[in-house]
Formats: sequence, structure tokens, C-alpha cells
Amino acid sequence: MVITNSDGGSRGNPGQAAIGVIVRNNEKIIKTYKEKIGIKTNNEAEYHALIKALNLALKYSKEIQCILDSELVVKQLQGEYAVLKPELKALYLTVKELEKHFKQITYKYVKREDKFQKLADELVNEALDEK
Repeated sequence: MVITNSDGGSRGNPGQAAIGVIVRNNEKIIKTYKEKIGIKTNNEAEYHALIKALNLALKYSKEIQCILDSELVVKQLQGEYAVLKPELKALYLTVKELEKHFKQITYKYVKREDKFQKLADELVNEALDEK
């Protein structure tokens, strides 16, 4: 099993956005990734980060735990919240399609203070700060 910590953010909402992803095996980081993704809302950026995390994790395991600091995204994927915005619905459906490639997948919400979540957040800011 691998664990991903993903984060997306935008400066302005919508605004210039970026994603940060960590793929790890318990405490050992296997892969980090950061990228600017253009003008997006915070929630869109969170979904884009998760989609990248799923694609990266596929190379390492068919069992995955996805950790995010977006309670909205986690609750939407767990079926607790409806996905009302069309731009989020398309991203949600992309995640649901990617889920089919995994034997086991779980989503967990954590606060940004979590050490690996903090690192994913730093990757987002590094990408946004790049010229």
C-alpha cells in the first residue's frame, strides 16, 4: 500500500493555481511532484492534485490511501456531499474513473498541520513562486 498526500491551492479564487503531491510508503517518501496548473479555484486545484496523486501512485501499488486537507473533496468522494458545480463534477468523475484501477482506495481528511500535508502545501507554494 502507498499513501499520497496531495494539495492544491490558488492565489485568488479563482487565481493562479498549483498542485503538490507526495507519494510515500509509510514515512519513506517515494516521489514528490509540483506543478502550476493555470487559473483555477481552490477546489478545482485540490481535485487536480488528487488526480495527479492517483496517476503517480498507480506505478507503485494497487492499494492506496489518499490524504487531503480538503474536507469538501473527501466528503464528496465518500458520497457524504453532493457535487453541484459542473467544473467539479467533471473532475470528480475523472477520480471515480481512476478508482477502477485500484483494488483498494480510501480517502482521509487531515488538517494542514499534518507533517506530510504541510510538505505537500510547501510544494504548492514553491510551484506558485516559480517564475
